Amino acid sequence: MNTLSSIKGILFDLDGVLYVGSKPIEGAIEAVARIRTSGIPCRFVTNTSTLSLVSLQNKINALGFSIPANEIISAPQATLFYLQRQHDPVCRLLLADDIKNDFGQFRQSDTAPDYIIVGDIGNAWTYPLLNELFNSLMQGARLIAIHKNRFWQTEHGLQMDIGGFIDGLEYASGSKAMVIGKPSADFFQIALDDMGLAATETVIVGDDIDVDMAGGQGVGLKGVLVRTGKYRQAYVDASTVKPDFTIDSVVDLLGLLGI
Repeated sequence: MNTLSSIKGILFDLDGVLYVGSKPIEGAIEAVARIRTSGIPCRFVTNTSTLSLVSLQNKINALGFSIPANEIISAPQATLFYLQRQHDPVCRLLLADDIKNDFGQFRQSDTAPDYIIVGDIGNAWTYPLLNELFNSLMQGARLIAIHKNRFWQTEHGLQMDIGGFIDGLEYASGSKAMVIGKPSADFFQIALDDMGLAATETVIVGDDIDVDMAGGQGVGLKGVLVRTGKYRQAYVDASTVKPDFTIDSVVDLLGLLGI
């Protein structure tokens, strides 16, 4: 019997698992197509905070995948859902321009926000900006981190992610950020509810031992770690988190599933 033959649903991380930057992982396009054709429900869950849902789907499918928008669940989307449930929130948006377009329905202020929403803003981080945010937090604004990743894999190597800036703002202000994306249990639950499955019936496939494996296993998912993307053997060896399975790439998931 195959070790994941009883699994009824799959959550796929995107960057580092299906592609790195603008290059698909070898065999990933065909592997995902076979899994979707087999009838196993899939959701593609990502902390990517540089692209709107439309742009993200366009990028994925331009690489050769064929994934409908309703199977993609991004951290910015989940942030949007949260803010829509608040009463007329005033926001400061530290987001890529493409993502900002999705948040145009909210009032915005750089000086008196109710919520500071932080995603990937590339090289825009400066000490004056951090100090502005710190002072807003000291005046009662709430900090929302689209995610809190430590680093990510680019085509040019590892790159520091926004988690370090979030940590710094938390430490200086004494306030705790609300982290929306993985490894938030609420984020995983959104995907599970969308598929109508229990965590025990579902597997998360990711390249991040902290965010994908620890987060997913924390809510009851099986964790499959791939040795692509940001995977680094020494980092994994030093972690207390133990994936249920470790495979060379997403292609090897087919064997675990028995398809």
